[in-house]
Amino acid sequence: MIQKGLDNIDYPTLAPNLFEPVKYMLEGGGKRVRPTLVLMAANLFTDDIQDAVIPAIGLEMYHNFTLLHDDVMDKAPERHGRKTVHLRWNENVAILSGDAMQALSYQLIARTPSYCLKEVLDIFNQNNIEIDQGQQLDMEFENRGNVTLPEYIEMIRLKTSVMLGAALKMGAVIAKATPEQAQILYDFGVNLGLAFQLQDDWLDCWGDPKTFGKRIGGDILCNKKTYLRIKAESKLMPPSTFRGQTEEQYIEMYKNYFIMTGAEVSCRNAISEYVAKANECLNRLNMPDEKLSLLKSLAAKLENRNA
Repeated sequence: MIQKGLDNIDYPTLAPNLFEPVKYMLEGGGKRVRPTLVLMAANLFTDDIQDAVIPAIGLEMYHNFTLLHDDVMDKAPERHGRKTVHLRWNENVAILSGDAMQALSYQLIARTPSYCLKEVLDIFNQNNIEIDQGQQLDMEFENRGNVTLPEYIEMIRLKTSVMLGAALKMGAVIAKATPEQAQILYDFGVNLGLAFQLQDDWLDCWGDPKTFGKRIGGDILCNKKTYLRIKAESKLMPPSTFRGQTEEQYIEMYKNYFIMTGAEVSCRNAISEYVAKANECLNRLNMPDEKLSLLKSLAAKLENRNA
């Protein structure tokens, strides 16, 4: 349903080269987690989820816009195993096509039914502002040597988690859930998103590049402040012998350093804790297990994902 909607988007025809990178981004795969969450949340409260489909597609468009610009800022070479837009075309094209994706996402979100349009737009706009704040903090942290774990958790909450929460809350609002139910689903999404990002940190070191879709060790080479790095450095600063190595040697040394300091185990434990918090949120909905089974299954799958 989501993929069909993405495939059937009616792009403007005046400047087709503007939208080729947009199509390229959307054809690159991805798990479509965010639009799926919109529909799953709506389906908890109604069997007719058609009103949620177009807003869900809009949220996926917005998510891919953030990835496109994120790749430019990170100078990332690959996304889902393919060249990033700024390398296949150039940075100017990537920025402008990203801007077009953002505008398209608003067009799609604006097709939300009128009875909840303002509330959905409020959720969407708040989500976007928070994501921008998270991205700014992420960039600032690269040049800071004293980032704490609470600061890092807040950054990834803004950059990653709030969009999962917004997806679920949008679906619930469209399906006429109560404000309390919508907020519980938002909290579920935020905790799930924290687990998702910490798993991403772990996969950057120990994932399979064929399924992960990005170069292993990319965060290490970019000096990104991840849970693993912050936790390890709180125990022991990395040895000076890390300098002067090849990129692959440097990555392997850091991976061993994360294991030796206990940061790897701590990261895995934190992932499990956030998944448990997410499941506690679902229990507060007081719904039959069969209704919640898909969301609980998703939480388990994200905890153990390899891509």
